Amino acid sequence: MKSIADINDIREKMQAQKILRENPTDDTIKIVVAMGTCGIEAGAREVFNALVDEVAERKLAQLKVMRTGCLGDCSVEPVVQVKVTGKEPMTYTHVDVAKAKEIVNSLVCSDAK
Repeated sequence: MKSIADINDIREKMQAQKILRENPTDDTIKIVVAMGTCGIEAGAREVFNALVDEVAERKLAQLKVMRTGCLGDCSVEPVVQVKVTGKEPMTYTHVDVAKAKEIVNSLVCSDAK
């Protein structure tokens, strides 16, 4: 069993991740991970967690990491869509943890903000 301090640390981390996923606004950049069964099997859960961790670590409040169901093309999972208000969504396929971090970095360094 974990100590109370360990449990409190886990709770704080989960609360921070929850804030990253909720309350998007018009100027929010949404990073949406397809989390259907095929996506999860292909590694979408690890991609989602990597995105949440990267956004939290870099304190990027304008980026919201969200989940959705199947996007319909199982052969290219894991799939990540980036939605910027007023622009066409950008879709990334065969995303792994390294590519997920590159996506976040590209959003921070680009004019997408």
